[in-house]
Amino acid sequence: MSRPASAGGTCASRGLGAAHRRRISIERASAPAPVETLEPETTDQVDLDSPWVVIVWNDPINLMSYVAFVFRKLFGYSKEEAERLMLQVHHEGRAVVSSGDRQEAERDVFRLHEHGLWATMQQD
Repeated sequence: MSRPASAGGTCASRGLGAAHRRRISIERASAPAPVETLEPETTDQVDLDSPWVVIVWNDPINLMSYVAFVFRKLFGYSKEEAERLMLQVHHEGRAVVSSGDRQEAERDVFRLHEHGLWATMQQD
C-alpha cells in the first residue's frame, strides 16, 4: 500500500519531485549578481581640527538672570561678561559662548542642555 501525497515523505512521494527542484533552481538563479560601483567624489570634508563654536539661543522660558548665572557657573565668566552675553542672547537672539575642538563643543552643548538652555554648535 502506498502513502497518500499529504502523508509526508520525500518530494517524489508527495508528487513534487521535479517541479519542486525546478522552483528552487529558479529562485537561486534569480538572486542579483554583484555589481561594481564607483565611489562618488565628494569635496565636502569635515576638518576635525578646526574650531567649533557653541551658540546659545534666546528662549521664552529662562530668566535673564538665570542665563547669566549659568554662563558664570559653566564657563567662569565675570559678572559683566556673563551679563553682556546674556543681553546679546536676549536682543540678538543668540550669542557664541565658547569655542574649541568638536569634543569640547559637544561637552559644552550637553552641559547647557542640562541647565535648560537652548544651545547648538557649528563649525567656525
